Amino acid sequence: MNDTTENPNPEDTSDEALDAEAKASSEETKAPEKPPLGPSPDDFEMSNPGNIDPEVLQNISVSLAIEVGRTQIKIKDLMRLTQGSVVELDRIAGEPLDLLVNDTVVAQGEVVLVNDRYGIRLTRVVPSSDRLKSL
Repeated sequence: MNDTTENPNPEDTSDEALDAEAKASSEETKAPEKPPLGPSPDDFEMSNPGNIDPEVLQNISVSLAIEVGRTQIKIKDLMRLTQGSVVELDRIAGEPLDLLVNDTVVAQGEVVLVNDRYGIRLTRVVPSSDRLKSL
């Protein structure tokens, strides 16, 4: 038997003793593991749409816009625009306006006044199956 194994000497400076002592002290001072940043792989599992909590969906903010029309213009013509200039759009007067939610057309309607503010009266709503195709 080895005396150092049964009766370890605190003044033992052998390489093995120093390595064991360093390992023990590093384990004592080791910082607790931090949770990983960002979502875990479990967060990306496929879910059944029927399992979505309606209250969660109702609190999501979306951008809603009304589009009167569009046009393409050259930069040189854009630079010439001044107050009072007229820009012709691709819509005919009286044609329904588009209601966009997050840049996706979900309905069409006509402009109305509500208590001195503009509003839109919906005349056609795009079916949800058509909206899903555009995603």
